[in-house]
Amino acid sequence: MERTLIVFKPDSVQRGIVGEVLTRFERVGLKIVGTKMLQPDYDHYHQHYEGIGTLKTRKGDEIFESQLKSMLVGPVIAMVLEGVDAVETVRKMVGSTEPKSALPGTIRGDYAHVSYGAANASGKSVSNIIHASADANEAEQEIAHWFSESEMYDYEAVHEKFTQPKNS
Repeated sequence: MERTLIVFKPDSVQRGIVGEVLTRFERVGLKIVGTKMLQPDYDHYHQHYEGIGTLKTRKGDEIFESQLKSMLVGPVIAMVLEGVDAVETVRKMVGSTEPKSALPGTIRGDYAHVSYGAANASGKSVSNIIHASADANEAEQEIAHWFSESEMYDYEAVHEKFTQPKNS
């Protein structure tokens, strides 16, 4: 089974849409194996977005600092989801990083609409509801950054007989 990290960003927590969005992941058969609400500091986000995600290296200081500033405005909810092809499934469901480009039916397409241009013009980062690990390697690093082993749970969900392949 594969695991991936999602982080409900401050905009989704403050809008009160976390449960609505989480339901979408549960409906496709992904299982929550770790969850917590927290308000990380600058250093935690620096490690997440640059140490693991290389955002500053790829996009520059201005976008990096804007992203960290937007994450520091309130608490987030971090979760580890588990399932078959969890990383790819979650990325497909979340949609494009730029909400304006996200297709209808994706989380960002349904709950956000801001473009990079509008965000840049206003000096803000793009409010795009949720962070999702980009690939399996990133997911592994991010999970280790956000969760200790003692915060992870292994259990069998009722729906797994319908959503997981059988072992031979």
